[in-house]
Amino acid sequence: MQFGIQPIYWVLINSVVSFIFLFIISKVLGKKQIAQLEFIDYAVGISLGSIAAEMAINSEIPFYYFLIAMAIFMFLALLVDIVGRKCTFFKRLMKGKPICVVYEGKIDYEQLKKSKIDVNDLLAMLREKGFFDIEDVAYAVFETSGELSVLPKGNQRPVVAEDLGNDKVKTAQLSNVLIVDGAISYSGLSEAKKGEEWLLRRLNAKTKDELKKILLATYDSEKDEINVHTKDKA
Repeated sequence: MQFGIQPIYWVLINSVVSFIFLFIISKVLGKKQIAQLEFIDYAVGISLGSIAAEMAINSEIPFYYFLIAMAIFMFLALLVDIVGRKCTFFKRLMKGKPICVVYEGKIDYEQLKKSKIDVNDLLAMLREKGFFDIEDVAYAVFETSGELSVLPKGNQRPVVAEDLGNDKVKTAQLSNVLIVDGAISYSGLSEAKKGEEWLLRRLNAKTKDELKKILLATYDSEKDEINVHTKDKA
């Protein structure tokens, strides 16, 4: 036991010291650690937390070893930011680059695979941004922070009832998802009150195997239209 301190007091002292040191590091690194978390920031944050936790309960290693380790991680994170501002290649190497998963209204299947997300993930992220119909989206960019930036089509800007020139506003409706990554969504067909034969007929397909090239298909009941996104690169 270092300096003859009782274990309970050692844990208390080290916990307070590690907390204060982490607070200082967070001030030095800035709000980016929580506001725009990127992969390198995530790795540094996890490492600092692990070191601080080990420091709080490990009395066998001098406490200043842990402080040195946390300081090294802090300076490395700062170094990455500084060099990244000067060298674009290094920044892309360490933090990656944004990926355009929806381009000119169409899902880019190859870019979607690079981003390590599937169609359902994309649809969920679009809903979080307020876009419940992918046909309203012109461009969607998967940022290095894991956020999705969305540019709506020109006719999909936010409007109010006064913009319509009348008092009658149509009730908003969700599009029915019929196919996801080549597989039929029977729940979507049920919600649209349609059947498999109807779907095959509308898509000019004889068998379900012909649908495997379709990445996403949604049905607009108001317009009676099926919007199709294929896996083929546009």
